[in-house]
Amino acid sequence: MGLNRLDFAIIALYLAGITLFGLRFRKKQRTLRDYFLAGREIPWWAIALSIVAAETSTLTIISIPGLAYDSNLTFLQVVMGYVVGRVVISFVLLPQYFRGDLYTAYELIERRFGRNLRSVTAGLFLLTRAAAEGVRVYAVSIVVSIALGTGEVASIAIITALTLIYTFEGGLAAVIWTDVVQTVIYVGGTLVGLVTITHLVPGGWSAIQAAAHSAGKFQVFDFRSSIWLPYTFWAGVIGGTFLTTASHGTDQLIVQRLLAARGQKQSVTALLSSGIAILFQFALFLIVGVMLWAYYHQPSAAFGRPDRIYPTFIVTRMPHGISGLLIAAILAAAMSNLSAALNSLSSSAIMDFYARLRPQSDEKTKMRLSRLATLAWALILFGLALIALHKVGRVVEVGLQIASVAYGALLGVFLLGTLTRRANQLGGMVGMACGFGVELYLWLASPVPWTWWVMIGTSVTFVVGWVTSMVFSSSRNARGHF
Repeated sequence: MGLNRLDFAIIALYLAGITLFGLRFRKKQRTLRDYFLAGREIPWWAIALSIVAAETSTLTIISIPGLAYDSNLTFLQVVMGYVVGRVVISFVLLPQYFRGDLYTAYELIERRFGRNLRSVTAGLFLLTRAAAEGVRVYAVSIVVSIALGTGEVASIAIITALTLIYTFEGGLAAVIWTDVVQTVIYVGGTLVGLVTITHLVPGGWSAIQAAAHSAGKFQVFDFRSSIWLPYTFWAGVIGGTFLTTASHGTDQLIVQRLLAARGQKQSVTALLSSGIAILFQFALFLIVGVMLWAYYHQPSAAFGRPDRIYPTFIVTRMPHGISGLLIAAILAAAMSNLSAALNSLSSSAIMDFYARLRPQSDEKTKMRLSRLATLAWALILFGLALIALHKVGRVVEVGLQIASVAYGALLGVFLLGTLTRRANQLGGMVGMACGFGVELYLWLASPVPWTWWVMIGTSVTFVVGWVTSMVFSSSRNARGHF
């Protein structure tokens, strides 16, 4: 069926509207505190929605339905771990972040270990976040090229340019408040899509439920004990807990939002409430995948790759108007995630590197360079997305795998500083090197599923770092607790 003028008008209205809305915040950005932390004046509910938007990229919206299309609902076990991980962060890491005026997660590492380890952790974040984000930006092109026929390169360029405009000008305030709007759009659009699919399947929900139940599509729990399966209860909950503790507790992309809260209590409330929202959201996307399976009843290979199923359905089967709304919803998730990445990469580059090397620079110079850093990262992510064009497989898993390679080393060194007294900078560096090396091996040469990588990397980093610190316990780098 394809899109018509009404659909294109809805998409164009969304793109123009969200860009202009984000630009409303440019006059409020006078200091680095304004640009990178939104003046620490954001209410908890807006931060909660922004956290949900930040971890809900286009990968989630197009790849999670494809995952359920090929399998069932067992991915929800990982999401349960996401909720548990938030509780761990609330008790272990957040109290440390609110002891001082911090701009990035890695300032905490310098306070505990020293400048060198701060540079290592911040550098690892910049490298792996950029790589993972490149895959996410590529995922946008799958949707835009199917919907608009613009070609993948042009699609990447359009979304990157529009997102850059308001992120460049409005800083974190623009990122968070556009996230709020975009979350409402893509969740609302997905609910509309779910109702529409129900009406398109002969027999409606009863027929979908009967077919899916007989095929085992509604299975949520898998209690098998095999370590080689990615979506068992044990791999999901344990792996999801470690993954979220790392991603939301050590990754500047999320920590930056938590630091923008009006206080520790509001930050905890935002984090925990986002966990409830994310559980609902992933369940919604998985159910969409099951419903698409009931509609098509053909292998995902017929679409080229699972990630193309949902966008193809939207463009070819949805009524006009609704299809335009759903494409706009997917673009909303893409732009919210990309804007978050640009601002967090810029904040870490400026605060963890430039501001330390040039402490005498005035606020005006730092603000100008912060915007230039945002532009530079946009160009880098554009280039990485072009490289990702040649990547095969489910993009959501590729993105999670790249992020997981670094998360174990990062979480291990944060826990080393939080839970031990005698750990020192040398131990932290050696532990991180070993943990990161093990995770590279798991990624490139091991059949161990990605759901276990962060736990393994964290354990190796922590144990090796602690043992090394004990051996070299006289090191002057030991500074005590955070």
